[in-house]
Amino acid sequence: MNLTTTYLGLKLDTPLVPSASPLSEELDNLKRMEDSGASAIVFHSLFEEQIRHETQTLHHHLTHGTESYAEALSYFPEPDRFHFRPDRYLLNLVKAKQALGIPIIASLNGTTFGGWTSFAQAIEKAGADALELNIYSIPSEPNVAAEEIETSYLTILASVKGQVNIPVAVKLSPYFTNLGHFARRLETHGADGLVLFNRFYQPDIDLTTLEVSPTVHLSTPGDMRLPLRWIAMLHGRVRTSLAATSGIHRGTDALKALMAGADVTMLCSVLLRRGIEHLHVIEREMCDWMEDHEYESVEQLKGSMSQKNCADPSAFERAQYMRALAIERAIQP
Repeated sequence: MNLTTTYLGLKLDTPLVPSASPLSEELDNLKRMEDSGASAIVFHSLFEEQIRHETQTLHHHLTHGTESYAEALSYFPEPDRFHFRPDRYLLNLVKAKQALGIPIIASLNGTTFGGWTSFAQAIEKAGADALELNIYSIPSEPNVAAEEIETSYLTILASVKGQVNIPVAVKLSPYFTNLGHFARRLETHGADGLVLFNRFYQPDIDLTTLEVSPTVHLSTPGDMRLPLRWIAMLHGRVRTSLAATSGIHRGTDALKALMAGADVTMLCSVLLRRGIEHLHVIEREMCDWMEDHEYESVEQLKGSMSQKNCADPSAFERAQYMRALAIERAIQP
């Protein structure tokens, strides 16, 4: 079965790509992913706060006390706030490239325009085959308009694209007034791919401590319906690569995303739940289904159920919402 696909200009053996997660922090895990059938790997994220903290800490210890002790210029205390310093991130990236034979996609996670975006150059020099720009922003200021938010994304993208030659994908949330229009704006500003969608953590309130506590919930197969819908509507309307992430747990989930128009399917929660080797199972499920339904390649089915190509384009829009309500009424006791 020919499972090859192309993502960000990279020719991949399968559409199965582990997304950025703590699993990719260890070299042994990266090797296991490759051995289990991963065609590329999104490296764990480096955060804007880590880079800023490193710069601020270095500046403080380079300048503090130097008016009295010249030898202070050679003193570099080890910052301990973050698990990974930027220099260690680059070192791990170099080691991963040396050890693996599949593409490594680095991940930068930030929210504001600033000097941290220049770190993309260092990532390229470390050997990354591509870069995923994860703009994790939750606007909380009522006076900030939607246009201003979109402009900040485009400014960050343009800054990074101006500094690297490797492909750049943008990982988005679904919270835009007109995602299709914004996807085209990202394309015109140089995005080589779109990753749909980022899953924001949702805070909870602890009634015992009366504190707001962060919570992390792993995805379920039902979570793939949102990226499925938008990938189906964007396929054929933007020229960027499309990646589906969130809710891909089974071979059939991956097949649905590909039929909607995705070039790759990214996995995280299922690997955390069932282990890295579960990649083998998902690939086998895909091959079995394709053989049973007489498909010979991923390219043959890719986009076949997108809005552009399916028999009922309204299935992805409001008309289907009315139909769903009618079905719900019919099954009520």
